[in-house]
Amino acid sequence: MSDVRRMRMAPGGACAFAAQLRPAPAEGPGLMVAEALADVRARGDAALLDSIRRFDCPAFAGSDAIVDPARIAEAQAVLDPILRAAIDVAVSNVRAVAEASCPSESEAVLPEGQSVRIRAIPVGGAGVYVPGGRAAYPSSVIMGVVPAQVAGVGRIVVATPAGPSGLPNAVVLAVAGILGVDEVVSVGGAAAIGALAFGTQTIERVDVITGPGNSWVQEAKRQVFGTVGIDSIAGPSELVVLLDATANPVAIAADLLAQAEHGVDSPSIAAAWDASVLDALAMALSEANPPVGTITLVDCATQDDAIALAEAFAPEHLQLAISDAEAVAPRITRAGCVFLGPLGATAFGDYVAGSNHILPTGGAARHASSVGPATYMRRMALVDIPQGAVDRLAPHLAALADAEGFPEHRRSAEVRSSS
Repeated sequence: MSDVRRMRMAPGGACAFAAQLRPAPAEGPGLMVAEALADVRARGDAALLDSIRRFDCPAFAGSDAIVDPARIAEAQAVLDPILRAAIDVAVSNVRAVAEASCPSESEAVLPEGQSVRIRAIPVGGAGVYVPGGRAAYPSSVIMGVVPAQVAGVGRIVVATPAGPSGLPNAVVLAVAGILGVDEVVSVGGAAAIGALAFGTQTIERVDVITGPGNSWVQEAKRQVFGTVGIDSIAGPSELVVLLDATANPVAIAADLLAQAEHGVDSPSIAAAWDASVLDALAMALSEANPPVGTITLVDCATQDDAIALAEAFAPEHLQLAISDAEAVAPRITRAGCVFLGPLGATAFGDYVAGSNHILPTGGAARHASSVGPATYMRRMALVDIPQGAVDRLAPHLAALADAEGFPEHRRSAEVRSSS
């Protein structure tokens, strides 16, 4: 059963209170991950095979970790039609949102006459990590692969752990096939991240790695950052719900319990400024049969305090289950994804709404965003400086170069000036 606790936040104390709500970070497996990455870098495919047999499939009989494309096609062919229809809806919606948010080329023509064009260029290769282990996550294939395709990435690799049969989950393979991904690597954990970052004898390295995963995966992403780009270092999933008397307590209870399904370390928080609202929610939770997890109900003095708490916590998911959600939404600046109104359940965003579910956690919504096409793209400036712009800019460049003690910078401009 879930542990439902109720707390009161002192007026104006959002920052300190938010810190209490976030679980203390566990000590990461830094040294062991470093050793696993070094092993992959040194031994390549042999290290991957050892990792598969140690962590995922002791009887793995393959000669390498690459899944035969025929197996992907087989998984796609036997996919349940109802599930296939759901996958198609999710793919279509995620693709539409990704296309709407895809960066495009822009240009600025400056007063001195020079122009600077900013090109948005896709990376050459992307690796999408899809967790396995306790469960399979075909939705994470969609969330990682579709934005990369919209960005124009030419090569996309999915890495996901092998199951007892030696192959990844069949639905994960089927979704990869539906999306046209024919390079699937049946290895998980730090070894998978190492293979994507460094390459092996059979796996070409990628430029960006995205996707959720356990503490080993996230620590590995942290250690390879710089060698490759990453989306973020994701921790436990998070939900904060702000609710008033217009919210359905049974529906909000379901949302909180859905969040608790992610695990005991996933914060599931509801905040209200009317004690009777939380009373009704507590009753709805007591009548449910929830999974293991902690749900926190927070009494706030005012709606402003509840909003301040949400901003201080900077949650992965924020639901505004309030009558004035549209009016409050502009005040929210720190959340991975915001769901508006009483019908806006986070579960829709996890699967089919079109927003991406690979989101910043652990307060990273203060500075990070969801995975999207921009995650797989670089910005590159093209600078065109005609003679008139050189003449007008050279004196200013000279003054700055002199201030920094770089006379050759000054000369580089002056030899081009006609004045």
